[in-house]
Amino acid sequence: MTVVVPSAEASVTGVVHRVEQIMGLPISLRIEGAGGSGGEAADRVFAWLREVDARFSPFLPDSEVSWLDRGELSDDELSPDLVEVLDLCERYRVESGGAFQVRLPGRGLDPCAMVKGWAVQRGAELLRASGVTTFCLNAGGDVVAAGRPWRIGIRHPERADRVCAVVEITDGAVATSGRYERGDHIFDGRTGLAATGLLSLTVVAPTLTEADAVATAGFAMGEDGVEWAAGRSGCEVFAVDAGRGVRRSPGFPV
Repeated sequence: MTVVVPSAEASVTGVVHRVEQIMGLPISLRIEGAGGSGGEAADRVFAWLREVDARFSPFLPDSEVSWLDRGELSDDELSPDLVEVLDLCERYRVESGGAFQVRLPGRGLDPCAMVKGWAVQRGAELLRASGVTTFCLNAGGDVVAAGRPWRIGIRHPERADRVCAVVEITDGAVATSGRYERGDHIFDGRTGLAATGLLSLTVVAPTLTEADAVATAGFAMGEDGVEWAAGRSGCEVFAVDAGRGVRRSPGFPV
């Protein structure tokens, strides 16, 4: 999990700040300098995220994902959005050598590892289309931000009251995968077993779609995933391995 660390800036006018519980996690949005349009832009973002949750949650029996999993939809009946998400899932499955997997043996279709980052990134694009240039959208600690430097703290994997590093991003995204918040919930699709080689893996990338997917896939790969993630174009990584050693790529924006 990452948390936004307040920046040491003077007070900003025209601030909109909103928090809602969607997709089983707190999502917060801070907009600066957008004037009266900021509230309307925030409304659009949260409406979109609630729509995504209703359509793509594998835990809701009437979602599109559940219909597909039960064989009640054919491929040509899928929405363009779900096709895009499934194509991204397949891309990362192939590129991770099978470690990233949305269909584990004995489990139903669960694209949540892709949906969150993709949906929040789309929310950021809705903000930009509304004329909002300075914002920080934080989905349970995975962040996409723009417009000015934003300082993001990477939570210590074993101490909830501490951070182990602080990054600064101006236009980009940061995502962390780890075991500390939900236990062993990320599985290596190659073995079907919980991934335990790392305590946390943080990825900074141009979009949250990529940052979140690469963090999840790299974490599933274990220690080999650190080098794999760092080798991807535009990605910088910070990892804490199972032995509590810290590894980071040279360009990680600490």
